[in-house]
Amino acid sequence: MKRDVSAHLDIGITAPTTLEFQLAVAGQPGLELTESLVFELDGRTIWPQEISGPHGTRIHKFATGAGNLRVHYNATVFGVANPETASDYDIAVYLRPSRFAECDKLFGFAAAEFDGNAAPAELAAAVTGWVRRRLSYVAGSSDPIDGAVETLLCGAGVCRDFSHLVVALLRAVKVPARVVAVYAPGLYPMDFHAVAEAYIDGVWRVFDATGLAPRSSLVRIATGRDASDTAFMDNHGGEVFVNSMWVNAIIDGFLPFDNGVDPVSIV
Repeated sequence: MKRDVSAHLDIGITAPTTLEFQLAVAGQPGLELTESLVFELDGRTIWPQEISGPHGTRIHKFATGAGNLRVHYNATVFGVANPETASDYDIAVYLRPSRFAECDKLFGFAAAEFDGNAAPAELAAAVTGWVRRRLSYVAGSSDPIDGAVETLLCGAGVCRDFSHLVVALLRAVKVPARVVAVYAPGLYPMDFHAVAEAYIDGVWRVFDATGLAPRSSLVRIATGRDASDTAFMDNHGGEVFVNSMWVNAIIDGFLPFDNGVDPVSIV
């Protein structure tokens, strides 16, 4: 499988700050990756520090002064990633409430809506289908600080909101779950995408309640508890503005069919 992905950002920086980006394809055994990542502030190249995060996540960090920052990332991905097993620590972490997936506030609700005695695979399919039916995909309907509870009450959101609600409900019924930021061939309109992963019978399976892109073509960027771990940019200082952003992801050949039901892993 060959996939080509890219991200291009134009960012205005008002004062000295430290920035962290999660744009690069996650480092996973089994994948062959050719890539370039360029940061330029007012035409001058910035060389970032690369920090290795969990599950192959790569963070690129640097301090910078005010100015106009342009970011260009291009990658070609070949092959299939080796399956990742979950450690005991992973299972513990991905059952806990987190900033945007407040499963502790949904225990009673989830118990009333879903059969807690069902197998994890059945629960994951039931939760994903329920979220798909109950939420409307509406751009601009949520704020960056909204979590799963706000999404449930609002009844609408974007991909991060769908994934947060799926993850929170899965944790509430005792299925380990996490959020993954991905490049998504077939997504329209094209952007960074967020999906949920659940640990089922010793394998991480991907679930996307939006149904906007085939799951088997997704390319992993960052993996964590929720969007606080997977955001494409974090700012620690002066105010910044994203003036423009362009993301692209394509697959060599035809997009694979996805019925949204069969078990699929991000490869």
